[in-house]
Amino acid sequence: MKTRDIAVLESALGYRFQRSELIEQALTHSSQARERESQQGAGAARLGDNEQLEFLGDAVLALLSSEALYRRFPLFHEGQLSKLRAHLVSEKHLAQSGTNAGTGQFPKTRPRRRKSGGRAKNALLADALEAVLAAIYLDGGLEAAREFVQRQVLHPALDTMESAGSNLPVTDFKSTLQETLQAAGRRQPAVCTGQTGRAGTQKTFTVEARLIDTDSATRVAFVREGRGHYQKRAEQEAARQVLDHLASLPTVIPGEDH
Repeated sequence: MKTRDIAVLESALGYRFQRSELIEQALTHSSQARERESQQGAGAARLGDNEQLEFLGDAVLALLSSEALYRRFPLFHEGQLSKLRAHLVSEKHLAQSGTNAGTGQFPKTRPRRRKSGGRAKNALLADALEAVLAAIYLDGGLEAAREFVQRQVLHPALDTMESAGSNLPVTDFKSTLQETLQAAGRRQPAVCTGQTGRAGTQKTFTVEARLIDTDSATRVAFVREGRGHYQKRAEQEAARQVLDHLASLPTVIPGEDH
């Protein structure tokens, strides 16, 4: 990245990096790094990409969002806090936060030779934001990361949550699906998990949720598949699709309020 581009991004992020190589790595997709390596020929040193930073950023975000919710909603029980956290770290919310922060505007954050639209674009934006968060954490420590998360991810989402009270958005689709099926006296879905990806590349998790027929203990009535770079995101996407299917049925299922 050019010095001018880094300065623009730092202004949007509200953070100035001491080690510019960290923000370079955070905004470099693995396919971009591998292509540059191939252009340099055999024996070229491996270039850094944002996959490991995404992993670290995911953990830092979970900690800081949990801490913020714990302090903001002291009377909420664990289940309520988990649902709120699921919203804060959801792909959709992170993608919007990444758009606001400007982390997705740089070409190196996007994979080579593949168009990205819809959910794929949201995934890239969410991944880039997590990688940037990790870069800030490594560069400036936990307090710098906390300030960034509070400014770019948590607010005004927490204000909206606080004012919404019991009418909070359903974003923990997995828990909502389990509660919905339990209330209806139905069996929990059978879940099958797999992963793909070559060595040195980011793996893609696939989660298949199979809804069991009401008149059979084993017959599958409905199947949907979710994908994501993280297993929990794939699980949430599969559960969301099953919930959408249940909502379309003519019979209203008790306990369903999404």
